[in-house]
This record gives sequence, C-alpha cells and structure tokens, in this order.
Amino acid sequence: MNVVEVKNVKTIFDDRIIHDGLNLNVKQGEIYGLLGPSGCGKTTLLREMVMLQDFASGEINILGNNISHISHYKAQELRKRWGVLFQAGALFSSLTVAENIALPLIEYTDLTPKMIEEIVAFKISLVGLKLADANLYPSQISGGMKKKSALARALAMDPKLLFLDEPTSGLDPISARDFDELILKLRDLLGLSIVMVSHDLQSIYDTLDRLAIIDNKTIAFEGTLVEMTSVKSSFIQTFFGDKR
Repeated sequence: MNVVEVKNVKTIFDDRIIHDGLNLNVKQGEIYGLLGPSGCGKTTLLREMVMLQDFASGEINILGNNISHISHYKAQELRKRWGVLFQAGALFSSLTVAENIALPLIEYTDLTPKMIEEIVAFKISLVGLKLADANLYPSQISGGMKKKSALARALAMDPKLLFLDEPTSGLDPISARDFDELILKLRDLLGLSIVMVSHDLQSIYDTLDRLAIIDNKTIAFEGTLVEMTSVKSSFIQTFFGDKR
C-alpha cells in the first residue's frame, strides 16, 4: 500500500520550472528519502505534500486523499493524520517544551488538561528527553533537544505518517547518529511511514529503505541504495563517491 503518491507534478516559480513531471511512491512502513543537489526542490516537494505550498499541475495523494482537489474541512482532518518536523524545529520560543508539545492536542482535541499532561509526559519520554526538560524554553535547550522536542510535538496526535526536513542538520555527529537510531526505533515501535529530506550521507545509509533523487527537474532515480549502483548520474557519483 502506498501512503504517498506523486504523479506528474510540475512546480513553477514565476517563470522558472522547479519540477517538470515528478513521479514517486512511498510505501507503508518505509523510511523514504528525498535527495538531490541544492536548489533541486526537495523541501519544496515536501511542502507541497503537507499542503503548505501549491503546485502547478499533476496530482499528489496522501493516505488515499487527492490533495489536488480537497475541501478545507477534509484538508484540516488530513493534517491531523501526519506530523511534520521542520528543519530548525520551529518551536514556539515563548512556550516551554511541554507547552509546544501540548499545542496540537489543545487545538484539535477535546481531551482534559490532565489527559493532555499525561500524553505530553509520554511523548517526552518516547523521544528520549527527561521529564525535567518539560518546563524549559527553546532558548534553554541544545540543538539536539530542540529536534527531539519538535519530534515529540510531531508525534502528539499519534500520526502514522511523518515528514522530516533535514532532521540531523546542525547536529554534531554523535547527536545525529543518536537521532537516526531514534527514528528507526520509533518507526518500528509506532508503525510509522516516514518521508525525509536529507543530505547527511551517514544518515542516508543508516535509515533509508528507499529514496528518490531529484535532478534536472525530474526524478533521476527511485529505489534502494543497492539498486542505485547501476545508475549513471553525475550527482550520484559526486554525492556518494566511493560509498556507491
């Protein structure tokens, strides 16, 4: 079963074509990577998938819903079924870690404050933070803790689909590998499907089941890392080098 289907998607900014007929499929339960050279439109495609940006033509289906033609009500309901981890975390600086995680639960559910408090505590523990971190503000925590806090917020509504934009960007190597291990653990524990934009070569090898490479406005390759060895591409050769 496919949780994400991108069909012949074209993206145009003013008179500049960014994507010219992208096609890819993300299967249920896999960690799927979006790769490509800088400026190829990886994050743009991710933003289109989560309905933060429009595309010119084509079709994107998320969890069986065609987001190209979707009502405002259905779009709001669909957004509750996925979580998004933005590159810089996008935590609200005026809210504590606990308040950031609680926000979607307050906005979109009728749960009691006590139940929300218990869920927040569980999510904090789930991503490897301490309960004592709950009352800290984003300015008081490290980059790795910000990523984990933002991930806990992305998981607040128990989604089955996660979108991650450069999840290890800005982290030191030890924290990055720790985050990779967390992603793998959560995928297996929670039965998640994950779409991830990344340029972290070690993370790509450690976490991805399949990947798509966007180059020259189209999908230059889609498949596993093993299958990629037979593909001729200057980007693949430059990016993966001897690891290919």
